[in-house]
Amino acid sequence: MKKFGLVALAISSVFMTGCGSLNNAAVEKNKSIELYRVFDIHTNAQRTVVTEAASDGLGRNVSSADEKNPIVMGQTPEKPGRFTPVDQMKSMPGPAGGMMGLAMQLGAANAITNQLKVAQCDGAVWTATAQKNVDNGFDMSFNLCLWKYKDGYALDVYANYTKKEGGGFLGMDGLARKAAWALVGTPEEWAEKTVLDVVRSIKDKTGAEIKYLEGYPDLNNAPWSDSGEVFNEQGYLAPVVAPN
Repeated sequence: MKKFGLVALAISSVFMTGCGSLNNAAVEKNKSIELYRVFDIHTNAQRTVVTEAASDGLGRNVSSADEKNPIVMGQTPEKPGRFTPVDQMKSMPGPAGGMMGLAMQLGAANAITNQLKVAQCDGAVWTATAQKNVDNGFDMSFNLCLWKYKDGYALDVYANYTKKEGGGFLGMDGLARKAAWALVGTPEEWAEKTVLDVVRSIKDKTGAEIKYLEGYPDLNNAPWSDSGEVFNEQGYLAPVVAPN
């Protein structure tokens, strides 16, 4: 009897584990993810050339973009600026901020709330806010800040997106999402490709030396290596070196 009881317990455990996996696949999840990248761009190219190159690269991957070229007066600074993430929801006055906060807690406005998080770019010579939305896939927002300083330019890219997962083990939502990702790439790949095309466009049109300084999460190497270039051990964008 004891042996039979142990066998029954083992079968029950396997069954419960399987049910847990199926349940996890069936649950639709909305995950809000943030990404940032900081690049140093050494070039003597005119500001208009650099900003047009950045604009062209950005336009290859987004649905819409709002760009600004503010007047920045005074001497060129020794060091470039740095973006500051700002949650606009927190700056909303009383009732509006409270209602948006409640919607966020109820999970009813993930995409809207995500898009309210932006990058503040004080002193930048070019800024851009862009969107990329894929049905059943993701809602993505980009903020780009370009600063001019004595050695060239600095580019900060901030992105946030709501990634959907699950939606049924064999449900239509889950299958439609996988189909969308198969066509356009996963949210992670799309975010990285958008950054890649901006940086490569600047390099192609100015001959700039571009160095990756920092970012989070770690670089997804796939889109970069597919382009024929990666950031080497010194951090510079350079051709892929074939293994010996």
